[in-house]
Amino acid sequence: MTQDGIPVEVVEVVVKTGIHGEVYQVMCKVLDGKDRGRVIRRNVKGPVRKGDIMMLLETEREAKEIKAK
Repeated sequence: MTQDGIPVEVVEVVVKTGIHGEVYQVMCKVLDGKDRGRVIRRNVKGPVRKGDIMMLLETEREAKEIKAK
């Protein structure tokens, strides 16, 4: 794990969640590091759209899929 973070690119915004819809579940493609090329699901707070580049501190954890009840 690096102190600067690992760059990922948002490839798909899956769903908005949270009480006020402020959390997005997105699919991200890891651009660097040991997981390079892997697509992971993460929860992101705040506005995000397809094509955005984010820095993650770690890429091992993945969010669970949100299913409708």
